[in-house]
Amino acid sequence: MTFLSAAHGAAAGAAAAVDPLIQIRDLIYKNAGIFQADNKLRLLEDRCQKRMKALGVHSLRDYFDCLTIKPIRQTEMVSLLNEITIGETCFFRNRPQIDAIRKIVLPKIIEAKSKLALRQLRISSGGSATGAEAQTLDMDVLEEHLSRLRVGTVAILATALNEPTIAPAKAGSYGHYSTRHVEPLFLGNYFLLNGDKLKVKPDVQPAVSFSRLNLLDDACMLFIKGVDLILCCNVLIYFDAISKKRVIQHFYTNLLQHGYLFLGHSESLFGVTDEFRLVHLPSCTAYVKSEKRMADQLR
Repeated sequence: MTFLSAAHGAAAGAAAAVDPLIQIRDLIYKNAGIFQADNKLRLLEDRCQKRMKALGVHSLRDYFDCLTIKPIRQTEMVSLLNEITIGETCFFRNRPQIDAIRKIVLPKIIEAKSKLALRQLRISSGGSATGAEAQTLDMDVLEEHLSRLRVGTVAILATALNEPTIAPAKAGSYGHYSTRHVEPLFLGNYFLLNGDKLKVKPDVQPAVSFSRLNLLDDACMLFIKGVDLILCCNVLIYFDAISKKRVIQHFYTNLLQHGYLFLGHSESLFGVTDEFRLVHLPSCTAYVKSEKRMADQLR
């Protein structure tokens, strides 16, 4: 055996020895910025096994081929991402945050917009899953502040990576678990009884649009401009530091100067960016654009 053939054989053997589960993990990270730590690999393998059973695939190596070289690779990546992301949420899940938005943040935003020619209120709800968060925001606007805006000037974009949640969100039909925190006043004003479920009234839904969005998709994120309020709760926990920086940079670019950014109660931008400044609200926190950063950009 020549030295060249021996080296080629060793390289081929090393490639074959690469754990396909690690390759799948790295592929997910490349596509969506979601990193599965070593202690999460068992969970990832369970999710892969579920997809493998649906496809009739018997090995992780063959499944990796399905994600990379087979014609179904794009649709299958979406299906796998649907498995590893959580698609559950509920109305008024974070009451202190919702109260702060209604009583403090929205009045400040509306006051700022009253001085602008374009008065449309634009809200982005990332990781919205079944749409309950976005519908909650719309009800808040309708309940407290719509009379102070021109009719038809509210637009709420609800996005999620988990594709199967989009259709139910558009339908606006929810079971008891999703609506367990809704107060009687809101139940009467904004829901209709639909069998054993509650359906959001038609006059609430037009302001909210739903779509699938990968927050690391630079091209798609470019189209979400001029936003007054961004909610992205319990989404950054899926990302590593590099991916977080990319997502937060998109938020900074898309948020207007008077805008607010809300994250999950366990999430923080500490050590991620200095483009946002933490503000303390009653029982919760939010972020606004750093004055120093904005001043530097105007120079």
